[in-house]
Amino acid sequence: MAGARPNFMKVKPVLDALERRGAETVLVHTGQHYDPAMSEVFFHELGLRAPDHYLGVGSGTQAETTARVMTAFEPLVERLQATTVVVVGDVNSTLACALVAAKAGPYVAHVEAGLRSGDWAMPEEVNRVVTDRLSDLLFAPSADALANLQAEGYRPDQVHLVGNVMVDTLLANLGRAQARGVLERLGVAPKGYGLVTLHRPSNVDDAPALSSLLAVLGQVARHCPLVFPVHPRTAKALAGTELPTGLRAVEPLGYLDFIALEASAAVVFTDSGGVQEETTVLGVPCVTLRDSTERPVTVSEGTNTVAGHDPERILEAAARALEGGFAPRRPALWDGHAGERIADVLVALGPGHPRPTQRPACPVQSATGPGPDGASQPGRAELR
Repeated sequence: MAGARPNFMKVKPVLDALERRGAETVLVHTGQHYDPAMSEVFFHELGLRAPDHYLGVGSGTQAETTARVMTAFEPLVERLQATTVVVVGDVNSTLACALVAAKAGPYVAHVEAGLRSGDWAMPEEVNRVVTDRLSDLLFAPSADALANLQAEGYRPDQVHLVGNVMVDTLLANLGRAQARGVLERLGVAPKGYGLVTLHRPSNVDDAPALSSLLAVLGQVARHCPLVFPVHPRTAKALAGTELPTGLRAVEPLGYLDFIALEASAAVVFTDSGGVQEETTVLGVPCVTLRDSTERPVTVSEGTNTVAGHDPERILEAAARALEGGFAPRRPALWDGHAGERIADVLVALGPGHPRPTQRPACPVQSATGPGPDGASQPGRAELR
């Protein structure tokens, strides 16, 4: 199942690895992201085959999107009689498909399981926790995610530390991306610019928050010009807004051009989880414009600083990033082979493996999640 832009990069390595093993696969695109710049271009650039089924659910509120995916996916699951439904990431489509599959009977496998921010104001945090609870197989991308799942009481046979599938896609495509010449087309020099991405509702749907972020980015842009590929959601919020000098808005970029810009940036400002991971692998300083991260390994081992929304913290993090001095370590198993490890586990189930009739009983206990610095912080009670 894939539904939104980040999921296309995550599902590709798993599909490829399963097909190399002769497994029968069906690719379902829910249509949660349907803009050509956020969907079709990624299929083309990644060489991802056309989806076998396109649900066309479109956009809407959290409840509307989730409900549309569920009502479209349920009859498909019943018709296909799949042995396993693989869901990726933490978007509404992920939760909706996991819920349908858990009730219909197939095994549910969650790629990118165990990530926790401890911030229940993030819709994605609810999606992560509930999807994990519904899943039979949980594929953790990093040691901290594995530790979260172990602390939450999942059985050892459910949980697998496999590495990061987004890194698989990044490493497989970086050379091709850098050969496309996007820096020349935009007229920027390696390490002579910063890169900005903003798309989360807490940043772009809140006018005062967005205005504050633009102002502080404008201060950074006085010293380092910033390239700002504008997400469609953000473009609506920015309609009629004059951007600060040095903050250069461009159209949404395809995957290849974006990772090429990432790799050569002096610093990246983002509210994206995936960008935090990519910059860690690329060794590029990253300033996260959120108050928490579900990927603390990018702080403890990578180049990421979680600066939140406070202008002083953002400027301090930006200055530190531009001064350099990072000595990042690539997290364990972020080696380009996560998809292979996942496929090995899935194929081991075999086509004749019985469908589950009982799922583990997990108590409700107090959860903890990583704080802005990657340390544990109190969380809300969650299903375990």
